[in-house]
Amino acid sequence: MTDTPSPLPSAPDDAEGVDAVELELGADPEQVRVRKDKRERLLADGVEPYPVEVPVTTTIAAVRAGYAHLEQGEETDDVVGVAGRVVHLRNTGKLCFVSIADGSGTTLQAMLSLAEVGEERLAAFKTDIDLGDFLFVSGRVISSRRGELSVMATSWTLASKALRPLPTLHKETSEETRVRRRYLDLIARPDARDMVRIRAGVMRSLRESFHARDYVEVETPTLQTLAGGAAARPFVTHMNAFDVDLYLRIATELFLKQAVVGGVDRVYEIGRNFRNEGVDSSHSPEFSAMEAYEAWTDYDGIAAMTQGLVQEAAQNVFGTTTVTLADGTPYEVGGEWAQISLYDSVSHALGEEITPEVPLADLHRHAEKLGLDVSGKAPTPGKVAEELFEHLVGDHLVAPTFVRDFPVDTSPLTRAHRSKPGVTEKWDLYIRGFELATGYSELIDPVVQRERFEAQALLAAAGDPEAMLLDEDFLRAVEHALPPMGGMGMGVDRLLMALTGRGIRETILFPLVKPSAGRA
Repeated sequence: MTDTPSPLPSAPDDAEGVDAVELELGADPEQVRVRKDKRERLLADGVEPYPVEVPVTTTIAAVRAGYAHLEQGEETDDVVGVAGRVVHLRNTGKLCFVSIADGSGTTLQAMLSLAEVGEERLAAFKTDIDLGDFLFVSGRVISSRRGELSVMATSWTLASKALRPLPTLHKETSEETRVRRRYLDLIARPDARDMVRIRAGVMRSLRESFHARDYVEVETPTLQTLAGGAAARPFVTHMNAFDVDLYLRIATELFLKQAVVGGVDRVYEIGRNFRNEGVDSSHSPEFSAMEAYEAWTDYDGIAAMTQGLVQEAAQNVFGTTTVTLADGTPYEVGGEWAQISLYDSVSHALGEEITPEVPLADLHRHAEKLGLDVSGKAPTPGKVAEELFEHLVGDHLVAPTFVRDFPVDTSPLTRAHRSKPGVTEKWDLYIRGFELATGYSELIDPVVQRERFEAQALLAAAGDPEAMLLDEDFLRAVEHALPPMGGMGMGVDRLLMALTGRGIRETILFPLVKPSAGRA
């Protein structure tokens, strides 16, 4: 074994595995019992295993950057104090080697010799320190005989005792473990740590792009008396103080539009939405969404802005609009994106003209030929047309594509098309086969808006769990007049999926997962 640090943490072959999610019941595993015994012994000896502070003078990354020039075997008299998690350990003989890592995964080797720390402290190090502990070392910066940048320690302190070992990384940790124990995923996988920083960079880019376009960021209620702004099934809760049922918001649209009524002509929000629906590789019940509304534009203008937001995010975070996906393939988000019509694309795929006037029975006939069961979940012609589109076209749209002009009966908050009967001025943005965003020329006529809400209420009464409810507060606001405007909504988690090729549960730091067996 050399004195070169391991690039990732490892554990002995008999370490507690994390490939399967354990039950939190029963006796502790042996390694946990051993480590707890160490903790008790340290406390009995008057050693604090969780000190309130240690005298850190610099970071691992700063040492790496400041002393990268050292030649093999070169030493300095510069003394540093650094701390990190123990990710590699060889503690036999008169010279011990330990690698500590910072939060980014950058490692630095420390060397502890009998001559420098003394017999008692060297023996204590061998006895007390385990993989996963946080360790502080102080000493001179040197380059080892093998050319490894190191700290020749003159003192060390246990900064925090780990009672559980690190994952066994010579085995592939399962996705289940990575999701349920994200902290282990972050310790073990550079990709997991990178995703945290990529997501933060994308969020920062979005806000900077909106700011550059004179948008104002606002916050709207998460608890709402009516679940509106989207066709989705809400979560229901109860407020004791008012003794009323409330809904976790499914969208921010209706409140943001009220801000436009009040004169905030360009407004956006990035925040959590909640939809009590299915969970799969592209859907999460709790997700981050971005919505924006701009007076004096339409769905064409809002499409151009959306394209700019995505392209600027790619450029700002990755330095290019040609991003590299998880499987190593390049994906281009630059240039002008394609635009297609929903009905024209379905007609082309079927080889038969499909329009908003096609009877529901004929649409069902096409669905049956394709093996699509739309009998229960698609009672309107527009919904069946959208099901046909998803199956025939949407799932196969790889390059960024705006799909335009959706049915009126599926778009209750959208303005009817100015020249095409039966459709609305709405687009959905598809990237790599899934819907990333949607945009409208917003409906601003309060009379028509009320009619649309009433139609939705009839669907709700007929048993549609995703139909919208009639919102009198919102209608009252619109009756004070909305200016002509465009609006858009985008899933932030899905934007990360589009730019990285990862599944939705990897883009969310702590996704909601079903409790495992044995948990209360």
